[in-house]
Amino acid sequence: MKSGYSKWRKLDNAALAFPPATDKNDTRVFRMYCELTEEISPQILQDALDRTMEKYPLFQVVLRKGLFWFYLERRDIRAVAKEEKKPPCSRLYIPDKKSLLFEVSYYENRINFEVYHALTDGTGARNFLQELVQNYLLLRHPEAGLPHIKTEEKSTFRDHEEDSFSQYYSSETPKNKDKNPRAVPLKGAMLSHEEMEVLEISIPVKEILAKAREYGASITAYLSAVFICSIHEEIPKNRQKRPVTLMVPVNLRNFFPSESMANFFGWIEVGYTFTETTTFQDVLEGVKKQFEEELVKEKIAMHMNGYVRLEKNPLIRAVPLEVKKYFLMVGAAWGSRRITTVYSNIGVVRFPKEYEPYIQRFGFFTCTEALQLCSCSYGDELLLGFTSKIPGESIQRNFLRYLREDEIPFTEERNDFPGCQEEQKQEGKKAYQIFSFLCLAVAVICGMVNYMIWDTLNWFWFAAAGSLCAWLVVSVGYTKRRNILKNEMWQLILITTIAVLWDNFTGWRGWSIDFVLPFGAMAVMGSMPVIVKVNHLEKEEYLFYLIQAGIAGCIPIILVWIGLVRFPYPSIICAGISFLVLAGLFIFQKKSTVREFHKKLRM
Repeated sequence: MKSGYSKWRKLDNAALAFPPATDKNDTRVFRMYCELTEEISPQILQDALDRTMEKYPLFQVVLRKGLFWFYLERRDIRAVAKEEKKPPCSRLYIPDKKSLLFEVSYYENRINFEVYHALTDGTGARNFLQELVQNYLLLRHPEAGLPHIKTEEKSTFRDHEEDSFSQYYSSETPKNKDKNPRAVPLKGAMLSHEEMEVLEISIPVKEILAKAREYGASITAYLSAVFICSIHEEIPKNRQKRPVTLMVPVNLRNFFPSESMANFFGWIEVGYTFTETTTFQDVLEGVKKQFEEELVKEKIAMHMNGYVRLEKNPLIRAVPLEVKKYFLMVGAAWGSRRITTVYSNIGVVRFPKEYEPYIQRFGFFTCTEALQLCSCSYGDELLLGFTSKIPGESIQRNFLRYLREDEIPFTEERNDFPGCQEEQKQEGKKAYQIFSFLCLAVAVICGMVNYMIWDTLNWFWFAAAGSLCAWLVVSVGYTKRRNILKNEMWQLILITTIAVLWDNFTGWRGWSIDFVLPFGAMAVMGSMPVIVKVNHLEKEEYLFYLIQAGIAGCIPIILVWIGLVRFPYPSIICAGISFLVLAGLFIFQKKSTVREFHKKLRM
C-alpha cells in the first residue's frame, strides 16, 4: 500500500445517506466510460489499472459499519479489469461483502468505470478515468510519444482523501431558511434494474452552445428547461399544481479550493410551476433566474453548512448507527419530495490533442429509481445519457422534439450494454423462499392433524414454535451469509435466546444457560481461527468479532456469580478461555485492538 494514506477514514457528509438507501434496484452506482477507436486489449488495460491505482490508492477501500457511522477502510484487494457482463450500474456495495467500491470493465472498444457514489463524485470519477485511459494509451502506443495529462503537482495524498465538507464548515454561517415546495413526483409501475433503459443523445457542442447563447443562457440552464418542459407534458392535469423540480448537483470545488477525490458536491433545486399559458421561454427565464440566485458562494455555503451541521450535532452523533440509519433513510425520502428528478452535468473531459486519433467519446450515466439525465462533453460532442425505469420513452421523445424545434442536430446512440434485460441468477434466494414455505407448510399441516385427531390444538404450538425457530436460524444465516464471522455472532445470540425461551416455557431447568450459552460461546471462539485461516482474513476483518466472542464468553461467569447457573463447570471453563483470549489480544495485538475499538466507537 502507498504510504501517506490513512488506514481508514470516515465517510464524507454527502455519502452518509448512501449506504442505508442502497438496494438492488437503487444501487447508487454511476458509470463513466471512454470509447476508443480500437478494440481493448485486456492485459494492457489491467497493466494500466495497476498503474492508476498507484496514483489513487485511496480507492482501494471497503465500506465497513461502526457503532455510530459507516467508514472506509484500506484493504489489499487488487482491482481487476473484467469483461463487461452485468447490467450497467449493478450493485457494488453489498452489506457484509468486503469488496472494492468500484469496477473497471471493458467491452469491444469501450472502457467502463463504475463507482459507488459513497466513494467519490463525478469529478473524482472523471479524474480516475482520465488517468486510466492515459495509462492505457501510453502502454498501447509507446511509439506515439503521447504526452502526460497535466495535473496539480502540489497535491498530496492527504489532499486526495480530505473531507472538504468538514474543512470548509463554519458554524457561523447563517442557516438557510428557504423552504422549497413539494414537487410533482414521477409515479407508476417501474422496471427492474435489469430492465433499466439507457438512451444516449449526441449533440455538437458548437450547435447547442450557439442556441443557448441565443436565449442568453448556459447549456446547463437550457437543457434543464427542456427537461422540465418534457416532463411536464407527461404529468396528469390533476397534479400540475405542483412544480416540476430538478436537483442539479454542483461541484463545490468551483467555490472552495479542494483537490479531494472524495465526494465534494452540493446541489441546487431548479423548478417551475406551469399554468395554461406557460411557454418554453417562460420556463427558461425562470430557470436562468434560479441558477443566477443559487449559484453564488454565500448560498452554496449555506446549503453545505446546513447538512454538515446535522452531522456534527452531538445528539445525532450519539445515536447508534442501527437506529440512525432509519432516520437517514427517512430524511433522504423526505428530501426527495422536493424534487421530481435529477440532471447531472459532469462537465468537460479534456485530453491533449495528440490523443484525438485514439479517443472517440466519453459518456456518463447513472442508476435511477425512475428517470435521470446526465451529460458530459469531449471535443465537440456533448453526450446526454438518459436512464429510465419508466416503461416507454415518452419524456425522452418530448426532449428530442424540443431539440428538433430549436433546430439542434443530434443523433441517438443505442450502445450495446451486455447484461441488459437479463435476470440475474438467484439460486440462493429461491432456496430460501422454498425453505420459508416449507416451514409454514409444516406448521399448518401439524395444526390440521392435531385438530382432526384431538379436536383441539395442543402439541401444534410446539411444532409451530419449532418451525419458527428453524426459520429464524436459517433466515439469519441467509441474511448474514456474506460475513461468516458476523453470522456466527448473530447465531450465538439467536440460538441462546431461543434456548432460554424454550427452557422458560417448558418449566425452567436452567439447561439454556448451564450448557447452551457457554458451549455456544466456546464453539464460536474455537471456530473463528479456523475460518480466519481458511478464508485468509485480515486483522481488520476478524479482530472485532473475536473481541465480541470473548466478551460473550465472559457472560456465563456473571450468571454464576449472581446464582442463576446450577451446573457451573462449563461456564467457568468458558469464562477462563474467554478471559485468556481477550488478554492475549490486548497483550499481543494491543495497537490493532485499540485501533479497531476506536474505529467502531468513533462518533
